[in-house]
Amino acid sequence: MRRGLRVSLAVAGAVAGITVVAACGGTSGEDPVQAAMSTFTVGPPETASFSGEPPSAFASAHESALASVSAAQASASERAASFEASVNAQLEATRAKAAEVLASAPDSGNGTSDVTLTGVPNATSGDLTAAIVTVTNSTLDTRSYAIQVDFTDNSGKSVDSQVVGVENLAAGATANPVVFSKLRGQNLIPVVVRAYRY
Repeated sequence: MRRGLRVSLAVAGAVAGITVVAACGGTSGEDPVQAAMSTFTVGPPETASFSGEPPSAFASAHESALASVSAAQASASERAASFEASVNAQLEATRAKAAEVLASAPDSGNGTSDVTLTGVPNATSGDLTAAIVTVTNSTLDTRSYAIQVDFTDNSGKSVDSQVVGVENLAAGATANPVVFSKLRGQNLIPVVVRAYRY
């Protein structure tokens, strides 16, 4: 009988303890669950994504190049090599012309408002810092674009740079080239520093 009494008292004590913890979660009627959640931190934000979701055009353009590389089986270096080869093949035809145009551009250019960046997930890029460059022709005529994206460190200093071109983009149309930094293992943030529309 005494043993049963001791068990009952222990259970009652545990319930009371839970009640006390819940009651002490906050003050002035504060929800204890909300009080507990307010002390929970997730850690540093992912800089691999900068806005929204990657456009479907990017997924379709790279599907064949990336299909042979399994994220579950391939190492990060293998994924990076595959990603780099795919992007370079896409950009090579326009990169030289874009660099030539930017070399003669006097300032940040007239097309920066037409350009936005979206981060590429690390699992896709093999831990390379990469971004989809979304270019939308806001004019009423077909235009070409030369764009420079710098990759900056946490202090805002540029440590790498990529040039990308988009040629003969129709009025109102959108293109989605990709840029990336070859510097791995660094927390880099891509920034559009120049975009010239011509």
